Amino acid sequence: MEIEKLIKSTVSLEIAKKVILNFTYTQNVIGDKFHEILKPFDISREQYNVLRILRGQKGLPANMCVIQERMLSKNSNTTRLIDKLLLKKYVTREVCPDNRRKIEVLITQKGLDILRELDPIVLEHEQLFANNLTSGELEQLNSLLEKYRTIKNEI
Repeated sequence: MEIEKLIKSTVSLEIAKKVILNFTYTQNVIGDKFHEILKPFDISREQYNVLRILRGQKGLPANMCVIQERMLSKNSNTTRLIDKLLLKKYVTREVCPDNRRKIEVLITQKGLDILRELDPIVLEHEQLFANNLTSGELEQLNSLLEKYRTIKNEI
């Protein structure tokens, strides 16, 4: 369905505005569905992202800067997210023995277990949206999104 119909717009929209509205609306549809998936597990999208980052460390600790750099949402409060994951026993947090100002975070077995349980559900979620497009269209969409988010500073 066209974005104008979805938002019940009565005026003609410029293409640049339509793209932003369409992107935002689509992002919310995907995000809302993902929130439904995570809700029974009592974790947020940001907490899920931290767990995936830590799993990717393959048993090595990550400091707060590394986690923040890899976050999808750069505005996330990493310390608060780690605190919540600590309460759930999904991560451990230790002071680095070589640099006491540095905090090292590791995913626990419990954190790995919840990701293992979520993996097939998240894959199904990704496929739900991907099934509407061919492989070539997915490649093209990915390429266009990467190009679209690159802002040129031309005057």
